[in-house]
Amino acid sequence: MNFNKTLCGPFIAQCVSEGCRILGTISRLRIRVISNVCQGCLLVAICFAVLFASPALGDSKPNIVFILVDDLGNADVGFNGSTYYETPNIDALAKGGLVIENAYMYPTCSPSRTALATGKQSFRTGVYTVPVLEAGDDQANIFSRWTVGEEHIMYSQPLADVGYKSIHLGKWHLVGPYPKEELAMEYPLKKKLKQPDPWDFSWVPYHKEHCQKYYPEGRGYLKNVGGTYRGDPALEIGGYKGKTGGYFAPFSNPFIEPKPDDEWLTDRLTDDAIEFMDEHQEDPFLINMHYYTVHRPIRGRSKELVQKYLEKPGDPITGQGMGEGKNKLRDAEYATMIESLDDNVGRIVQFLDDNGLRENTLIVFTSDNGQNVGSNDKLRGKKGYIYEGGIRVPTCMNWPGKIDARRTQTAVAGLDLFPTFMDIAGIDYDGVLDGDSVTGLFQGEPESLQNRPLFWHLASCYKHGACSVIRKNNLKLIQFLADGKMELYDLDNDPREEHNLAETNPEQTQALLKELVDWRKSNDVPLPPGSVLR
Repeated sequence: MNFNKTLCGPFIAQCVSEGCRILGTISRLRIRVISNVCQGCLLVAICFAVLFASPALGDSKPNIVFILVDDLGNADVGFNGSTYYETPNIDALAKGGLVIENAYMYPTCSPSRTALATGKQSFRTGVYTVPVLEAGDDQANIFSRWTVGEEHIMYSQPLADVGYKSIHLGKWHLVGPYPKEELAMEYPLKKKLKQPDPWDFSWVPYHKEHCQKYYPEGRGYLKNVGGTYRGDPALEIGGYKGKTGGYFAPFSNPFIEPKPDDEWLTDRLTDDAIEFMDEHQEDPFLINMHYYTVHRPIRGRSKELVQKYLEKPGDPITGQGMGEGKNKLRDAEYATMIESLDDNVGRIVQFLDDNGLRENTLIVFTSDNGQNVGSNDKLRGKKGYIYEGGIRVPTCMNWPGKIDARRTQTAVAGLDLFPTFMDIAGIDYDGVLDGDSVTGLFQGEPESLQNRPLFWHLASCYKHGACSVIRKNNLKLIQFLADGKMELYDLDNDPREEHNLAETNPEQTQALLKELVDWRKSNDVPLPPGSVLR
């Protein structure tokens, strides 16, 4: 149905627009409308319902700005104790919001991003790690998928159905380079998936013509800026060793339209986010700001900034900035990437403030896994490891007037963001979700969140063997799938996971093991063929 809004008046036009949108949703849900007359009656009813239900139409659904950083370590921000890296804008968000001290992802980007987008555990999607990183044969592994199938709904889709205008910017990594071939393969896969060289663009035409259903535009987003199958921005000859590293213009990313003033990738993505928010101030919007930074290749933002950090004392507690020679230079360049990230987060917040959007906007800031290049001597491991340095990530949520400014030790998983977004948008989503809404933490400490266990299942090998994990209260049990070996850690008293208590605390070990095994069995969680476990 088409209506001339100039004849209706702005408010009535908005009601009509809302009614048409709801009719569109009904159509997508395959609810049969008998005739155009019935559609007209239903539209009138919807308009009256909208008119009298909300005196401030559009204010009922908050904007969502979801900032996901790539490979940012738990201690790479000031609000978690860094004295070497400078993050004043991010720290201000944390100070005015909720800092989640025990926020968790998977150890690598592919399973983390898939879990975030779908709200599902890895065993449901088959994405266990970055496919090209897997080690071992098909007996030690259930080789990971790359492409997330259409059957797995992403949070952007129900948000679009209720009127959100959404843009994805930056890293996508939820489709493989050869999705048609991949999805046609017999599963479990016999060999790990491969990818072309960074400078091989032969996949681009097929992706743009036939694969949009696996890209943001096929998932409820109006626009995709820079999202491809790649996990890093270095799409150029030489890859990581190339001249620009993908961070300096000209960008070789086939999903970024060049602009005359392009200079630095992180700045460009923020420019496009601000432009989109400016265009959609009257709508609820979702900004899926998934920066490529601070993923390798490491590039110094400028010579002046690099020199600043070369001259700055390092932090002996975390090990940040304590390298020598080439390592000191790498630390300084990495620090400039973090400062650039912080500048751009500040730009987003400033736009929201300047346009009166701040109080109706939830900002979520987090990372997809632990640090890869950075240092954190306070935790064991890094990207790729199931230990805390690989999975605990810096996280804060900020929403003025809705979220109390404080820190919580309640454990939260990336799986919880999908149901949280549904909750704040007023969506009664009935699909499979493995996380829980954490809106209860906005102004309290619900026992249901405090006492629940968190689970991981990594059925393929990367930095160590395949494993399942349960974290409950202060205890964390790791069971390796090849031989059943277990490790138990008391995270309150041993955050570096240096003392395995599995043998000295048999009762706690067995209690957690039972809960972990019950979880696997109740969900039909698959094990690698070579596992001794059944």
